[in-house]
Amino acid sequence: MKYKKVLNQDLKLAKLVSLIPTSKINRIEGLGNVREYLIQCIVSQQLSIKVAPIIFQRFLDLFGNKFPSNSILLDTSIETLRACGLSNQKASYILNIARYFHDNKLKDSTLNGLDDEQVIEELTKIKGVGRWTVEMVLMFCMGREDVFSTGDYGIQVAMKDIYNIKKEKKELEKKMHQIAEKWKPYRSYACMYLWAYKDLNVKK
Repeated sequence: MKYKKVLNQDLKLAKLVSLIPTSKINRIEGLGNVREYLIQCIVSQQLSIKVAPIIFQRFLDLFGNKFPSNSILLDTSIETLRACGLSNQKASYILNIARYFHDNKLKDSTLNGLDDEQVIEELTKIKGVGRWTVEMVLMFCMGREDVFSTGDYGIQVAMKDIYNIKKEKKELEKKMHQIAEKWKPYRSYACMYLWAYKDLNVKK
């Protein structure tokens, strides 16, 4: 795999690559519908991995167990969305996404023609959608292989431990970017290994 050859140039990351089975690393591939993935991200935020699928299924059940179009969503009240277990804020954000895609006639084909930073700039115009959320969209929905989420808490914790970084906030993110330069153009895969390090309690 090409990404392993690049990541192995970093000896500390190479140890993770050797210890963590490839089966634990998600394949980076475009799986489609950005709007739907964004909404699913909003539904799942701050929920446990057990609760999130339940709430998302309740959301789908409101619309006959299928994903609603923008028009149908915009005809749905916040009260109806809240009935499936969503907070008032999440319900508002979901309607914001539907309204933005509807009003701007935004399609995946348009987003696929943009580079990563342009996608982030476009989608963070939607109230309730932040940079981290769009970075996850880029990785897991659009199949972008060189996304590096310095704001992700799990990645921060893993890198501080592995690389013995003592810095915080902006200085921490600056150092993370410096280290990650050698991982290009496969930084998305590096993120996968860093998440696996944290989740599997791999010893450095």
